[in-house]
Amino acid sequence: MLDIKGIGCGLLLALASYFYIRSRRHPGSNMKVMVSMEEFKGQPRLPKFAVPKRYDIRLKPNLTTCKFTGSVAIVLKIVADTSFIVLNAAELSIDTTSVLKPLKVDVVEEDEILVLNFANTLPIGLGLLTIHFQGSLNDKMKGFYLSTYEHNGEKKNMAVTQFKPDDARRCFPCWDEPTCKATFKITLDIPSQLVALSNMPIIEEKVDGDLKTVSYQESPIMSTYLVAIVVGLFDYVEHLTFDGVKVRVYCQVGKVNQGKFALDVVVRTLELYKEYFAVPYSLPKLDMVAIPDFAFGSMENYGLVTYCETTLLYDVQHSTAAEKQRVVIVVAHELAHQWFGNLVTMEWWTHLWLNEGFATWVSYLAADHLFPEWKVWTQFLDEYTKGLEMDGLRESHPIEVKINHASEIDEIIDSISYIKGASVIQMLQSYLGADCFQRSLASYVKKFACSNAKTEDLWAALEEGSGEPVNKLMNSWTKQKGYPVVSVKVKDQKLVFEQSQFLASGTHGDGQWIVPITLCCGSYDACKNFLLQKNSETLDMKELMSDESNLASAWVKLNVDQTGFYRVEYDEDLEARLRNAIENKYLSATDRFGILDDSFALCMARQKSFTSFFTLLNAYKEELEYTVLSNLIKMSYKVERITADAAPESPVDIKFFFISLFLHSAMKLGWEPKPGESHLDAMLRGEVLTALAVFGHNMTLEEASRRFLAFLDDRNTPLLHPDIRKAVYVAVMRTVSTSNRFGYESLLRVYRETNLSQEKARILSSLTSSPDPNITLEALNFLLSSEVRTQDAVLGLAVSREGRETAWTWLKDNWEHISNTWGSGYLITHFINSIVSPFASLEKAEEIQEFFASRTNSKIARTLKQSTERVHINAYWVQSFRTEVQYELARAFMEIVQTCVIQ
Repeated sequence: MLDIKGIGCGLLLALASYFYIRSRRHPGSNMKVMVSMEEFKGQPRLPKFAVPKRYDIRLKPNLTTCKFTGSVAIVLKIVADTSFIVLNAAELSIDTTSVLKPLKVDVVEEDEILVLNFANTLPIGLGLLTIHFQGSLNDKMKGFYLSTYEHNGEKKNMAVTQFKPDDARRCFPCWDEPTCKATFKITLDIPSQLVALSNMPIIEEKVDGDLKTVSYQESPIMSTYLVAIVVGLFDYVEHLTFDGVKVRVYCQVGKVNQGKFALDVVVRTLELYKEYFAVPYSLPKLDMVAIPDFAFGSMENYGLVTYCETTLLYDVQHSTAAEKQRVVIVVAHELAHQWFGNLVTMEWWTHLWLNEGFATWVSYLAADHLFPEWKVWTQFLDEYTKGLEMDGLRESHPIEVKINHASEIDEIIDSISYIKGASVIQMLQSYLGADCFQRSLASYVKKFACSNAKTEDLWAALEEGSGEPVNKLMNSWTKQKGYPVVSVKVKDQKLVFEQSQFLASGTHGDGQWIVPITLCCGSYDACKNFLLQKNSETLDMKELMSDESNLASAWVKLNVDQTGFYRVEYDEDLEARLRNAIENKYLSATDRFGILDDSFALCMARQKSFTSFFTLLNAYKEELEYTVLSNLIKMSYKVERITADAAPESPVDIKFFFISLFLHSAMKLGWEPKPGESHLDAMLRGEVLTALAVFGHNMTLEEASRRFLAFLDDRNTPLLHPDIRKAVYVAVMRTVSTSNRFGYESLLRVYRETNLSQEKARILSSLTSSPDPNITLEALNFLLSSEVRTQDAVLGLAVSREGRETAWTWLKDNWEHISNTWGSGYLITHFINSIVSPFASLEKAEEIQEFFASRTNSKIARTLKQSTERVHINAYWVQSFRTEVQYELARAFMEIVQTCVIQ
């Protein structure tokens, strides 16, 4: 018996297994190949002298003891002389008894590999390796793990898998790398009253008393991270596609109506993707399952997609417009993976962005097709901005990151891989044209179906289909971090362009890009496209406008519709022209968004003054477009925090400025939905009212209190529509203090009484909004209680400005518990980023670095560096504001603020 110490849990697991190799012999098979076990340690990849072709897996989970037993029979192809077999295994114990016993079995815990050393050279050809094992259903939401739910008032367990990126090895020994594709035949032994799901349809179910054996069809070849198993008590709704694919949405018993919207989205999206990729969905069924405990928003397992409840279920009465939209985007994202990721799989995790960047981009394509009135491509700019924000850090990373070890993967599951990846795809599609891009993409999918691909393979397909130098163009975007800021000025009726690397710190990097420039001059009919391949370029404005009399006053907008992943800095003259164009409503919502977002980023990087930024803001006082206002609200929170840190005794409270700015839209929207109003207005109402509550607008706080009291009396009151509940909950918490706890205790009661995951999420994200640090501490401690699911704790980390220091002390005091509970996955990064990043002093940055000096590991190292860099950026921004207020700009700045308040 060999005991393997559990790597993630620190448990000793008992396990049994045997090895059996069966193959034809060949000349020289008795010749020992002299390779040391030590050579396999510390390697980024498994050796390739043995290749898995087929897995036959049998598992028996015990939901009472939280253990499982199993066996796996792996058909191998020995392709090179070796006396070793090396595969992945983690948190499993293995019995070494076998028909043909290895000389030695070595478990390398730090590398999560199992090394089998045989006496003789293994014969070239096919063989069979059989292993029996046992393990524990863990509570880490990775590998084969336990989730809990309630049925008829009784707490129940379910068994769930989450193998991406590298956790199949925690369920069964395997070659746990994307390139090692094989077929999978799965059999489960489970309690007879439960539902058991896997990637493929059931072919046989045998009941034997309290147990049943469920066998599934053999899968097509796929990577181990896509294998999936779910065992529990479920209800479902189903539909057949035109191609006869059976689609089901599974959820807890009693919630089946909440799965109907997602079911409709799935069926319609499968039809769209079949046409777009020119390849039909490749499996006979597709199941979607809502899991109560789930670390990620969703997971694209082949034929069995798993979701947390908030991203799959939609309640007509109690879900918001934003939550409805999120269901569409997330479902479309995971369905895109059935082609781009599952059918065609990345060669290695270095190319993770190929999966995630593309799925992110195409999810918006699908949502726009299904719900064009939602204007999701305009809303995509909200994601695009997150990518720009992270990639403006010196501690960013390229889209393509060389992954040397599986432990590094979690740190690149971030805005760069997903959102910058999607943004550069959008930029490339815009440059090549939609039709050409689609045709080339379909060719790529067809060529690499059932195999693996690299980034260069996609570029080659697009280059062949378009005739454009795609590889040369895109390498500057995927192989180096960062992006350019393109400055433009007018000189002698010519536009002068210059590019340099943008850094949020205000310094300049040395990157250079091939930038697809798009611009309009005075009208969207006067456009020009070109590639900026050098540091500078000049363009005669006469090429853009036939009427030369307007050259001196015509507005110029670069990066039309924000399809390029870069920022633009205009000189004072061009900026003044754009302000006029915004005020006169000449520009599209996407371009108004871009001008504002670039100005804010340049201000934050101290390349533009506060005065200049607030002068531009004045042009947005009548803005009603959701995406533009939503971004403006996010900016307002940052500006208020920075100005409060810089000048706490300022004679003009910046909150009044933002209240006046948002009151216009709040009065237009009102508190209740209007007949026939748009989806976007429904989403905007809640965000605007939340902002007014945060900034302390008395009338908003009073009305919110009135509606909340009505809601406490009647949970179905029309006075508290789901779209405004978050705003009301925040407003309630802004009035809570140690001496006035009613609102806090009432929200906790609502949290405990509801069974709707989305409602619980709304409450958790509001509880830390109180200005009273004592209440903030109590709310943070509640996040760590057993009443909050592990993945939901991160929802309450965005504390009020007044609670920042309390949150930091709380993080330090609870770090050991937090690290032990969340440290094995990506959720740990939320604790650091949310609590550390809002600070704005160099002293605090030093304190943070000192605390984590002895507590850093590979899973948090990059996040910690990025978060402390943000603290430095905030600190320099505070200093810049103080300097500006100290000198002549102060007077002009105050006049702008006071003028806006009066208006």
